[in-house]
Amino acid sequence: MGKNSPTRTRSVRESETISRVSTATRKQRDGAKYIGAFGRKTGDSDLLFVEGQLPESNGEVQNHASPAEQMSLCLDGLETELTEHGSALTDVLQVTLYVSDMDSYREMNDTYETYFPTESPARTTVGVCSLLEGASVTLDAVVAIE
Repeated sequence: MGKNSPTRTRSVRESETISRVSTATRKQRDGAKYIGAFGRKTGDSDLLFVEGQLPESNGEVQNHASPAEQMSLCLDGLETELTEHGSALTDVLQVTLYVSDMDSYREMNDTYETYFPTESPARTTVGVCSLLEGASVTLDAVVAIE
């Protein structure tokens, strides 16, 4: 906040508790060496947040593959993650794609559509300068779980 901005404070009554993400419910990302702040689930919820899904195979980012192949690897990884949680691609509510080469958008979109043939989740595509390990695409997803 700037010098002239009012400071925001929140008073809490003794009987009121503030819910925070506990370390017991925070699960870190499996896979490639990038674990940092990538979380899988925060708190108790009926939503699963899949973040930083890279185009990986055998724990390595496949940056040499075509953008369409990388999209397929990302979505295969998402599908595997969802299966582990008893969910499927039909449970995906929202996807955010991060694409380093917007000229390959159409090619990646064609691949994306094969994974969601009847009903696509809400989607945002963001053009970026670069991605981890030289990947062409990575994605985040919000998924309904039961």
